[in-house]
Amino acid sequence: MKRILLLILLGMWSCSPTVEEGFSNNRQSEVNRFYKASLNKELSLIEQMQQINKAFSLVDIDKAESYSKILYQKNRLHLLSQEIDSLKYYHQLLVAHALQQEDFAILGSQYYVMAYYYDQIAHLTDSAFVNYNRSKSYYQKVNDSAWVAKNLLHMGIIQKNKNDFFGSKETLTEAIEYINPTMDSNTLASCYNLLATNHRKLLNYNDAIDYYEKAITVSNVKIDQLIFTNNKAVVYTDADQNEKAVSLLNTLVKDSILAQHKEVYARVLDNLVYAKWRMGSKVNEQHFLEPLRIRSQIKDDRGKMASFTHLGEFYSAIDENRARALFDSVIQLSKKLKTPRAEKEALANIMDLAPNNLEVRNRYVFLQDSLYEQELKVKTQFAKFKYDDRVTQASNLRLEKENAEQRLLAAQQEKQKIVVLSIGGIILLLALFGIYYYGQRSRKLVQENKTAKLEATYATEAELSKKLHDEFGGKLNHAMLLLQDTDNQDAVMDIVDALYNQSRDISREINDVDTGIHFKEVLFGMMGNYCKNTKLIITGSNEVDWSKISTLSKKTLYKVLQELMINMHKHSKATLVSVSFEKMGKKIQIDYADNGVGAPKEAFHVKNGLWNTEKRIHAIDGTIIFDSEEGRGFEARLVLPN
Repeated sequence: MKRILLLILLGMWSCSPTVEEGFSNNRQSEVNRFYKASLNKELSLIEQMQQINKAFSLVDIDKAESYSKILYQKNRLHLLSQEIDSLKYYHQLLVAHALQQEDFAILGSQYYVMAYYYDQIAHLTDSAFVNYNRSKSYYQKVNDSAWVAKNLLHMGIIQKNKNDFFGSKETLTEAIEYINPTMDSNTLASCYNLLATNHRKLLNYNDAIDYYEKAITVSNVKIDQLIFTNNKAVVYTDADQNEKAVSLLNTLVKDSILAQHKEVYARVLDNLVYAKWRMGSKVNEQHFLEPLRIRSQIKDDRGKMASFTHLGEFYSAIDENRARALFDSVIQLSKKLKTPRAEKEALANIMDLAPNNLEVRNRYVFLQDSLYEQELKVKTQFAKFKYDDRVTQASNLRLEKENAEQRLLAAQQEKQKIVVLSIGGIILLLALFGIYYYGQRSRKLVQENKTAKLEATYATEAELSKKLHDEFGGKLNHAMLLLQDTDNQDAVMDIVDALYNQSRDISREINDVDTGIHFKEVLFGMMGNYCKNTKLIITGSNEVDWSKISTLSKKTLYKVLQELMINMHKHSKATLVSVSFEKMGKKIQIDYADNGVGAPKEAFHVKNGLWNTEKRIHAIDGTIIFDSEEGRGFEARLVLPN
């Protein structure tokens, strides 16, 4: 993938527009000459930098297009020379100038350069994602679909590498919408390949195979076709269809092109040996050691992890000590490469060999919890990056519109003197109509709000009535029958005690909420009561000024979170619950997530506790969104006014 990124970047740089011909004086001609010399790839980087610096020292900042292109070329050379401080400085200079000139094409190019730096050199994936997203947005402004798709592709790669497989699928699907299959088949093939990988990670093997076949079909690069075919074979191995995997890999390993790509050859050979072993064919240690030798020779640490894992599985049944040593090697490499998921998988294999080793088990549980929390955070983090960018773009469009309106107003002032009375009359009529319209609309909204509140109240009353009739009344009737038999006094006392506890629970559900200075403690205490056997993670609460939240919003927040906790406690079987708070201007956003059994989409349309929860939120002009699938946990997002 790094090779593809580098080719894309070099391709973009090679297509960078040149300075306009025909400067009107000698100074401009000199700038043009130095700039062209800096593009000469036969020169060393130092010589190219000397030429672009001469051009930069002579260029007139008022020549906006030339100035932007020269700054862009400087940034390109600073990146290739690893002069990062200079890159960051001239990046800011170029962005400020391009924004002033509304040169969105150069902004798209420059943010792609910075994204490449953060992605491939600094390995700061969050910063890379943000810059890819900005580059994409500017290319959208100039309708450059090819570069929009490339940026989305890289964003999808980052999400996949962070195990945000659903988010990656969404991003890659959006990228495909921008791709011209005839003009950019390799980008399309990369998207299909990554979509297949996401489906494989999500255990959707049939979908994974379909997308790998699409990638093979559209790609016109032979080595990429071989890589995609190898990936398809691995899916067959995962799905325990080893005969199909061996058939594909036997053909691949004989392809002469692999001799020029040792890393890919070792990968195919290792997968072939592993699939044969799983199929029951006669395989010995030497078959596994050959791809490991190649990977060690070319310093392919990720490939070595795969070889050690396959060898460890091979030895698990015949030499547990050797298998344990191989899995330990995987753990060491995973720490070096900062891939905790690989360490977790190696620990799982060790636990199969030594199930009573508490140290290994504790480390495995720690990694499992940490990875889950990280993936939960990543899922919302990338979505927030996209949302923030959309907000910024909307704000910029609004400012552009306002500036255009101001310029138009200034140009029309002379004409307005002639028709001022007519315009005044029209404005007056529109104002009267607006007042009437918004008056009617306000009354309608007030009535709808009252209706929503009544529906929420009636639903609560109906729920309490059902509890009193079905549960409380049933137990009371049972107690009355037992009172007729003097030998059942202990049973009667047990039922009476249960009735008391149940009445106390019902009272807690309907009691008024303490919205004073202790509201935060009361709220967290309530959630804690429902999570005695469940891990509860609360974040962001310290950023919220609880004293500024209205009494009605506090009561509604309490009731809604209580309903979610009751639902979790009764139905979800969750072991982990996450509740995060975020201040958003005059609103507060609460994100709830658990890892329980989830619920089908149809459950959100039934008049149950969740339906009542929606009514409570809508009654105070708030919003709530549920997201759940059976077997994939439950999520909800609340937005409440202060």
